[in-house]
Amino acid sequence: MPVESSSSGVVRQAKQKRKSHSLSIKRTNSTEQDRLGLHRDMLDGQDSKLPLSLKTNLMDLFSQIEREFESLYIENIELRREIETLNDRLTADGQTLEGADLAKGALKTKTSHSTSQLSQKLKTTYKASTSKIVSSFKATTSRAVCHLLREYVGHRDGIWDLSVTRTQPTVLGTASADHTAMLWSIETGKCLLKYLGHQGSVNSIKFHPTEQMALTASGDQTAHIWRFLVQLPTPQPVADVSQPPGDDDVEVSDKDEADVEADGPTDCPSVRMASVTLRSHQGVVIAADWLVGGKQAVTASWDRAANLYDVETSELVHSLMGHDQELTHCCTHPTQRLVVTSSRDTTFRLWDFRDPSIHSVNVFQGHTDTVTSAVFTVGDNVVSGSDDRTVKVWDLKNMRSPIATIRTDSAVNRISVSVSQKIIALPHDNRQVRLFDMSGVRLARLPRSNRQGHRRMVCCSAWCEDNTSCNLFTCGFDRQAIGWNINIPALLQEK
Repeated sequence: MPVESSSSGVVRQAKQKRKSHSLSIKRTNSTEQDRLGLHRDMLDGQDSKLPLSLKTNLMDLFSQIEREFESLYIENIELRREIETLNDRLTADGQTLEGADLAKGALKTKTSHSTSQLSQKLKTTYKASTSKIVSSFKATTSRAVCHLLREYVGHRDGIWDLSVTRTQPTVLGTASADHTAMLWSIETGKCLLKYLGHQGSVNSIKFHPTEQMALTASGDQTAHIWRFLVQLPTPQPVADVSQPPGDDDVEVSDKDEADVEADGPTDCPSVRMASVTLRSHQGVVIAADWLVGGKQAVTASWDRAANLYDVETSELVHSLMGHDQELTHCCTHPTQRLVVTSSRDTTFRLWDFRDPSIHSVNVFQGHTDTVTSAVFTVGDNVVSGSDDRTVKVWDLKNMRSPIATIRTDSAVNRISVSVSQKIIALPHDNRQVRLFDMSGVRLARLPRSNRQGHRRMVCCSAWCEDNTSCNLFTCGFDRQAIGWNINIPALLQEK
């Protein structure tokens, strides 16, 4: 009988606890409108120059944040109660085991081990629940001002890659699956020149560091070096292509893409012959880049090799072997004779040519899927992106683990890093482009709607350090490249 009464008392206490919890939620819901009205009255009473619609929107956002924190607060209280209850049980079990005879030593050791595991699980659960508060702050904070300035339309198939010249005049280059590469005026969006020398998809484009030459890689198993001479047209006023909010994530029809194709350039001059052709690969050449100084070039291929060539003679200098699957990208250091290659084998490799007598290689293992690109930054860092939806920042002096990891909701394609602003631009399969700093803090997401931004997978991003208007470019399989203006407040840059 005493046992039954004590158990019934425990049941009544549990019911009262659930009842009080439900009452607190009801009181929260009932007073929500009162608090919102009070906040609005307080804001109306202040000398504010904000429009009424903006103030209302701000109050709605504040109300949502308050509700989220309130629910998290209640959840944390319940978790603490559970922890205290379980700790009491564990303490009682420990006292019972202490009083047992020595013959039960093995049982005591096993129970102690399970107790520590349970305690660790509780700590992990509690940390995971409280981390929601931090993630909610990150999701609602935008630290960069992003504006779409210009669209570059003219290719008849998806654009794989793009790059900006390092010499004057500053022009934009794009590489497309339509077997062509195009040069564009950044300020006017006009096509200045079209290269027609490849017999397959043009997969990448890079410009010589000091001369007006371009290096393109293609599905025809070759890389071409070709010269160009362009004259910039007179800049035109920037058109207002911004759209009101609320049109996000609207699908575009095939008819819309046909309209985009019809707007392509018709009087663009062309180049049909390469100055130098780099051959020796047995598969698609997926990427190519210039080594520092521009006297050598490196190519990456689906034949699992990267080749180093002498530009003047087009002779093969080194064949870089070691990857277990197809290569996806290659990149060179801006000031040192270093090359990094990415592969579908989930690794990227660092090749060191600084010492002519010793060519060392280091393997970076940290991704669980295809490494789509790895690029150098200023200093001794490499940033890698992968189909495993992560981006990792590495220190070349410590290759065991990354110094920062960025987790996203979609596969990451060819990334780029701004030298001046130290921002990583992440193009995604899901049509989004996100910006992060080098420590992994999210800065912004580029605006996208049914008439603004990319309508298909975003393949590549590239920064332009010398241009004051368009300083970031992106391209995708919607057949267009886009020029953006990204502005980071000086206070955040100092941080």
